[in-house]
Amino acid sequence: MKPGILAIDVGGTGLKAAVIDDRGQMRSDRQRVPTPHPCPPKLFLDTVVALVKPLPEFDRIAVGFPGVVRDGRVITAPNLGTEDWAGFALASALSKRLGGAPVRMVNDAEMQGLALVDGSGLELVVTLGTGVGTALLRDGVPAPHLELAHHPLSKGGKTYDEYLGNAAYEKIGKKRWNKRVKRMLEVLEILLHPDRIHISGGNAKHIDFTLPKGVSIASNDAGIEGGAALWRKPAVSRKPAAKRPAARRAAARS
Repeated sequence: MKPGILAIDVGGTGLKAAVIDDRGQMRSDRQRVPTPHPCPPKLFLDTVVALVKPLPEFDRIAVGFPGVVRDGRVITAPNLGTEDWAGFALASALSKRLGGAPVRMVNDAEMQGLALVDGSGLELVVTLGTGVGTALLRDGVPAPHLELAHHPLSKGGKTYDEYLGNAAYEKIGKKRWNKRVKRMLEVLEILLHPDRIHISGGNAKHIDFTLPKGVSIASNDAGIEGGAALWRKPAVSRKPAAKRPAARRAAARS
């Protein structure tokens, strides 16, 4: 049996990891530890190394990270409590600490989406946990990442994270929080008109109302299982477009 894929699901409250096969099936038990707070890159790397130590052999790594990531670098990490992440080359740092295995990394909601979606039409994944994560996929392919969590949702200007995150759930209670989830679904329907919405994350279990047609609650294990789909897709390098010479830019404007 060839080595598997180490899938790491980074959450605001927990770090989870398991080794899976090319179909996303578990080859090991899922390991979990609390996410340190604050969690600067070095502490994160030390924690992950200890987390995966008991796991079996792997030759590739898939990471779902709660923020904006691009070309193996972290752009934002709002739920990890530190500004040290901006621009941090997490993929290469993880590879170095974990034996040189190649790393592919996407937003955590996108990695869940790769395991959850049916693969046809426009599908939206919403994760309800420490904050709110979203991923939009068309015919199984993730669209450019949108940080909807930081857009205002309520009349008072609260963002999705502030309106529906875990801190809000603990403050306002289950009944009011469920009303807010209904409001979110109404707004997302108006905004995106998705064919299906998949709701996941640790707080999805608190939803107690009948969901609209096309909306379903999905397994939280998808954050691990999506790592296989991430490795079935070819790696894409997004190099910045070359700047045109000034004379050519002037000609283009004329």
